[in-house]
Amino acid sequence: MTPLTIILLLTAVITCQAFNLKTTRADFPKINLQRHNGTDPNLAYSPPVYPSPWMDPEANGWQEAYAKARDFVSQLTLPEKVNLTTGVGWMGERCVGNVGSIPRMGLRGLCMQDGPLGIRFKDYATAFPVGMTAAASWSRNLWRDRGKRLGRTHYQSGVDVQLGPAAGPLGRNPTGGRNWEGFSVDPYLSGIAFADVITGIQSEGVVATAKHWLGNEQERFRQAGEARGYGFNISESMSTNMDDKTLHEVYAWPFQDAVHAGVGAFMCSYQQLNNSYGCQNSKLMNGILKDEYGFQGFVMSDWQAQHAGVSTAAAGLDMTMPGDTTFNSGLSFWGGNLTLAVVNGTVPEWRIDDMAMRIMAAFFKVGRTVGNQPEINFSSWTQDTFGPANMAAGENIEQINYHVDVREDHAYHVRESGAKGTVILKNNGVLPLKKPKFIAVVGEDAGPNSHGPNGCSDRGCADGTLAMGWGSGSVEFPYLVTPDSAIQAQALQDGSRYESILDNYDWEKISQLVARPNATAIVFAYAGAGEGYINVEGNEGDRQNMTLWRSGNELIKNISAINPNTVVVLHTMGPVEVDEWYDNPNVTAILWAGAPGQESGNSLVDILYGKQSPGRTVFTWGRAHEDYGVDWLREANNGNGAPQDDFEEGAFIDYRHFDRDYPPGSEKAPIYEFGYGLSWSTFDFSNLQVEKRNVQPYKPTTGQTIAAPVLGNFSTDLADYTFPSDVRYLYQFIYPWLNTSSSGEEASADPHYGQTAEEFLPPGATDGSPQLRHPASGPNGGNSQLWDIVYTITATVTNTGSVMDDAIPQLYLSHGGEGEPVRVLRGFERVERINPGESRTVRMELTRRDISNWDTVSQNWVVTPFEKTIWVGSSSRNLALSSVLP
Repeated sequence: MTPLTIILLLTAVITCQAFNLKTTRADFPKINLQRHNGTDPNLAYSPPVYPSPWMDPEANGWQEAYAKARDFVSQLTLPEKVNLTTGVGWMGERCVGNVGSIPRMGLRGLCMQDGPLGIRFKDYATAFPVGMTAAASWSRNLWRDRGKRLGRTHYQSGVDVQLGPAAGPLGRNPTGGRNWEGFSVDPYLSGIAFADVITGIQSEGVVATAKHWLGNEQERFRQAGEARGYGFNISESMSTNMDDKTLHEVYAWPFQDAVHAGVGAFMCSYQQLNNSYGCQNSKLMNGILKDEYGFQGFVMSDWQAQHAGVSTAAAGLDMTMPGDTTFNSGLSFWGGNLTLAVVNGTVPEWRIDDMAMRIMAAFFKVGRTVGNQPEINFSSWTQDTFGPANMAAGENIEQINYHVDVREDHAYHVRESGAKGTVILKNNGVLPLKKPKFIAVVGEDAGPNSHGPNGCSDRGCADGTLAMGWGSGSVEFPYLVTPDSAIQAQALQDGSRYESILDNYDWEKISQLVARPNATAIVFAYAGAGEGYINVEGNEGDRQNMTLWRSGNELIKNISAINPNTVVVLHTMGPVEVDEWYDNPNVTAILWAGAPGQESGNSLVDILYGKQSPGRTVFTWGRAHEDYGVDWLREANNGNGAPQDDFEEGAFIDYRHFDRDYPPGSEKAPIYEFGYGLSWSTFDFSNLQVEKRNVQPYKPTTGQTIAAPVLGNFSTDLADYTFPSDVRYLYQFIYPWLNTSSSGEEASADPHYGQTAEEFLPPGATDGSPQLRHPASGPNGGNSQLWDIVYTITATVTNTGSVMDDAIPQLYLSHGGEGEPVRVLRGFERVERINPGESRTVRMELTRRDISNWDTVSQNWVVTPFEKTIWVGSSSRNLALSSVLP
């Protein structure tokens, strides 16, 4: 039996999903950890929302792209439309994800490539700082520049869709494995950075992908197969369970910013949300993303995150990646099965039209034109110059790597971003260094990987300095400037004596070195994290704890017991426990440098020697792991079914949790609060002014959508969709054609065969008639009035010190009312190069969305009647100014 015949026999599975669903899209049901009224009343339940919303031809900013997409898709045959939606299979072509080409129209297959830090697997490309380090700069200029440089890098390599940036995971768990790919645990800060990077990427002609939608907050149990490989007997991936208010106000918040910024693609996540898989969760994709947020682009699956066929299309999935059911299986839930489902009426024509339209509209929106795509000049599967263009099949030997250098001058940005994203947590006057007489650097985190910077696949090891996380979000280093080499170069320039020991355990030599007279000891320690398919020293993606690796705590304590001038540098993927040594007077400075990318050492030197102004922390530094009130789910808790992770803390994560439970002065108050960081100078804040704008009262969205557009008739004769005789079949390649015109007979084992889709799909799933609009809906992020500026806030920041420096004022808001956080971030600005004695006016704006709460009853954003207060200051707990909003 051929692979294509096997695919067709899967039709009975993928077109006959059992749905016990009773509501339709018009009901706008809420998610508040409601329990399923079916077979298991103890499990959280995600209500159904159908049909899948279609594009709005009048969506602001999308009109031209819509018109071009409609013109293009109207000319396509059904197999050509399916080809746009279905990946060709893992390693089927050069990119990590590829959809089929449409040669007749001049469109080569679209290339999807990781990721958030640059171009995965490519040589001669830049390794940018991780998102968390970039965010710690609090610099929108740097974020936009980061996006533009990432976009240009991908464009010059032939990539059509960049698989990044990320705002999920948000960072609920302080030791979450992929927190570093995103920006900050705060939804507001993360959303601004997310949108700025997206805007930059798409300005360079590359479609950005907002990922991972939604609730993928830990690595363990995210995929059942991966978890079984680690010895867990589970049959389904875990379910992240959260209520509707938490979803809107915390985890979905930055993704709404992405839609507002015009992002072209979303990637749905591996795990389930309220016991419905992310890539077939109709509430998430149809109800919130496409209806409420008015998203006009396309939703692709994460790699192997699709678990069914027709039901995923009905639930709002537009593209399956990498196309095969499992890597290199040659089988697909879509491909020929999707063609058959449209022909037999299971998937309505308007749905396949909308899928293709969304993909092409995103393509046109970033300025792309058919027939003018840049050539893909690299291969994800080898860096050899020649090899198979179709690696899985081992066929079509040709030049596949052109070794094109796309680095330009990005190193300057990387160095600046890494420096301005370094946070000074403590400084007893030792910094900035001024030609110290003797520098003694200690710790393997200062030095090189013994096998080279790319010596571990996908950076999955602990060897040498930590400059990047591990997993699919990693990239190849074109080079890596280690702290050891950079500090030594500066020491040589200054005439300082310099020695280093890059071994955490050679205590005899270390103690002799740091005990020498005049030694400024700079000790390095680290704690990495990454994606769950790689286990690094017992850390299966998520960090097992908040301790430093390789006895980092003991190294710091031992050195500071001998040396009275010990500077600590931390490369970590989030907070670590520093309670045992941070207040030791011999520890004269502490710096968090995150994971700074290829210019790691140079960025650090720029801060150690005062050449750049530092950043502010984007998470809270608690005293102990348990003080955060949350942890990732460590053991399966639902028999061999899907592990259940209830987010019972709601919005109270990170500083929101600490502010509520551990106020200043309490035993478990954080050591360094969110937004904290020392500067080279001192700043005063004064003259807080609040101006209320004259805005119209908020009106919920009403009315109906247009009917689902149908772009042309197609044949229902299966003979028209059989595999063409003039196409050579490639092993494991996913095609849109049928293997035989008797597919209907092959699928007759399906008990639903012969029934209409309405008889077994959820109510409304195939309904293409005009639909009621969600009350909070609107194109580009929801009801347009949510983005009205309601208040303008100004304050004066004055440099009261003796050196020029950057200030980062922050604005916090209390929504008032029972059960709300003490305060939440709602504004900030990095004010650069303020001279001593100089004052600058800082202007920040509050939108209606900023001051609103999500109401689960009306399913809308509501400004509650409670008194609302704002604060302005230098961190979440150092707030000099306050005012009640009028």
